[in-house]
Amino acid sequence: MVAARKKNPPHQVVIVGGGFGGLYAAKALKTANVKITLIDKRNFHLFQPLLYQVATGTLSPADISSPLRSLLSKSKNTKVLLGEVNDIDPEAQQVILDDQVVPYDTLIVATGAKHSYFGKDNWKEFAPGLKTLEDAIEIRHRIFSAFEAAEKETDPEKRRALLTFVIVGGGPTGVELSGAIAELAYKTLKEDFRDIDTSETRILLLQGGDRILPAFTADLSQSAAASLEKLGVIIQTNTRVTNIDNDIVTLKQGDEFKEIAAKTVLWAAGVQASTMGKVLAERTGVECDRAGRVIVEPDLSIKGHKNIFVVGDLANFSHQNGQPLPGVAPVAKQEGEYVAQLVRKRLRGQTLPAFNYTNHGNLAMIGQNEAVVDLGFINMEGFSAWLFWLFIHIYFLIEFDQKLLVMIQWGWNYITRKRGARLIIGEESLAFAKVDNSNDKSHYTSTNNRQPVKV
Repeated sequence: MVAARKKNPPHQVVIVGGGFGGLYAAKALKTANVKITLIDKRNFHLFQPLLYQVATGTLSPADISSPLRSLLSKSKNTKVLLGEVNDIDPEAQQVILDDQVVPYDTLIVATGAKHSYFGKDNWKEFAPGLKTLEDAIEIRHRIFSAFEAAEKETDPEKRRALLTFVIVGGGPTGVELSGAIAELAYKTLKEDFRDIDTSETRILLLQGGDRILPAFTADLSQSAAASLEKLGVIIQTNTRVTNIDNDIVTLKQGDEFKEIAAKTVLWAAGVQASTMGKVLAERTGVECDRAGRVIVEPDLSIKGHKNIFVVGDLANFSHQNGQPLPGVAPVAKQEGEYVAQLVRKRLRGQTLPAFNYTNHGNLAMIGQNEAVVDLGFINMEGFSAWLFWLFIHIYFLIEFDQKLLVMIQWGWNYITRKRGARLIIGEESLAFAKVDNSNDKSHYTSTNNRQPVKV
């Protein structure tokens, strides 16, 4: 009798992170002869490029988030685990969660990035960034609570601070946030209040460099600036924030220091890699850059560990032009798909050329009918760029029902100029909008000899 041949266990692929890099890696391995475990501390995939629209009341959280189990339900070789990876053991080839250990043959780490306050982490309390749904809901809370508080405020100086919005960082996130807040203040909300004139709102966009959107061509950057200023946004370039405290933003412009009294400050100036970068460095000896990103090899693996890959915002891939690839969704998507293809090739004893990112362009929404698009071979601005921006974002939304809902919502907003998700959620909203009519104005003014600048 011939003994039954023992089958080899399937190749175990563990993916940490369900963002663009992790999700597209899992989807690309759907039909591969592997067993996939995708681990994320949240049970949904988030379409981050539209987070600012949740933060400003255009879309609801469910419009841009999809349950990971639903997205991967037809991938029969994939299991989704809700949990947070605290450690890895490269020798035993295991990832370690709070309540279990998961073995791997191939590990793909795609845990993204968080906000960077350049060593001033205490600013986080005063100036939230925009990376998660929780961030978007918090920012929405602050924006709309500021208008509500201003409606009840009788002190002109305090009201001026409540109607002042400062956005730190002139990249795409800062530009899109400032444009959306301007449309809120000067168009959407102008008939909604009785005791304030929302057109008195001041929106300041602060940029450390000499122009906003530095990744775009100079002419598109100039066009975006002109469009924002037409909306009412005040742009201040060559401006660095030196302190944020007690609703006062301290700026340095050249050798001059100025202060702005602002109740709402939003951060869009920098990112820091997730803590998994530090874990990988400690466990494998891999190098990280100043932002905590893992220095990866040309095939996105880490030095000395050919079965551990890092993709997306956590990876520093500088092999293409000497500079790290930008932390944008298309980079993460292409990297995830590349690693999936490489895993397939290796299982067949084959190789794959080094990863090469194809840049299809940069896009930024300014406001209704206004956007800028840099495709490399052609630049667009204005209405045509705005239509292109809409099409691309609808196309890349993950699920069909999301595409349909977002198109309907955008269409309705375009016709009515109303935003249906202007909800202030949380009991703390009452505390935010509570007005102190005492004579103490120190909460909104400078406490030293430098006076808040009038802009």
